[in-house]
Amino acid sequence: MEEIENAIGYKFKDPVLLETALTAPAYRMDHPSARDNQRLEFLGDAVFGLLCAEAFYRDHAEEDEGGMTVRRTHFASGRALATAAESIGLSSHLRLNKAGKLPKPGGKAAADAMEALLGAVWIDGGVDAARAVFARLWPDASAPFDPWADNPKGRLQLYTQSRKPPTVPEYTVMSVSGPMHAPSWKVRASVPGIGEAVCEGPTKHAAEAAAAAEILRIAGIK
Repeated sequence: MEEIENAIGYKFKDPVLLETALTAPAYRMDHPSARDNQRLEFLGDAVFGLLCAEAFYRDHAEEDEGGMTVRRTHFASGRALATAAESIGLSSHLRLNKAGKLPKPGGKAAADAMEALLGAVWIDGGVDAARAVFARLWPDASAPFDPWADNPKGRLQLYTQSRKPPTVPEYTVMSVSGPMHAPSWKVRASVPGIGEAVCEGPTKHAAEAAAAAEILRIAGIK
């Protein structure tokens, strides 16, 4: 418990709150009377959203509502929360049932516990304490941010709809090969007036994203 407190820079006045934040619902399989972190997760989700909105509003005066919404969606994603959880070694401190295995890095249990932890800090120390923990764990919240960096399909969709006349990218699965446990998808993406690209990937989404990125390159969109 002390390791987590040191990592987030906050010492709990009520250690039970920290213990509860680290108690996964599965823990109740062996301890039915225990209180799990689901209620704190519910609160922490709202706290995290509020602190994100506050930081973006304060530090990005040039950004409109749409831009701030995309930014908040990125920072509040399960993957981003799980990454923050792993940065402080939170998974190894989770309370699970006896038969349970430690959650994989980047898993849902870690992301949920991260939100629960922020909710626990809010209850224990108030908004200033939660704000300080947020600033410590998410220092890049105010940094320059490309909302489409990991979403070439979204960037391509936005670009094609802004053209005159507006168009929509079309994706066609060309083939799926390889063993079931490691398939290779080949997808063609095409946009009228720009061109087409055929790319492969381990999933349909990955192949589509690669093809979209190639069309953006063809169109000279960075």
